[in-house]
Amino acid sequence: MAACRRGSQARPLSEHYGDLVRVALMEARPSGLQTRQLVAATRLTPPQVARGVRHLRDVGAAEHLTPIIWRRRDGYLFSDEPADWIEYEKKQFRLIPGQLTRLITGTLDPHLAGHGRWKGALG
Repeated sequence: MAACRRGSQARPLSEHYGDLVRVALMEARPSGLQTRQLVAATRLTPPQVARGVRHLRDVGAAEHLTPIIWRRRDGYLFSDEPADWIEYEKKQFRLIPGQLTRLITGTLDPHLAGHGRWKGALG
């Protein structure tokens, strides 16, 4: 029963967090906000801010809105420049092979090697 209640509350909470993050970013525009600045501006916790950002990304993609991007120097921001979107997307795609390699070499490979079923994932 608790899982049902939690699931039914997940969507409204994500929308609420997303709305708070969106308002804070719109007020900061054209500058961005780092996570700690979003935490201060929205009075949310860092995980709640992350959940709000995920919600904004999902809604933005589904409704073809201005995407939210992240840059080291600027933090999270809305950019109207397609070049910014492309740069962000390229960086995200470059992260995936590294994450996959770490999963294989750091988790799967030692697990399988410890069970004697596999000599090594990458070797």
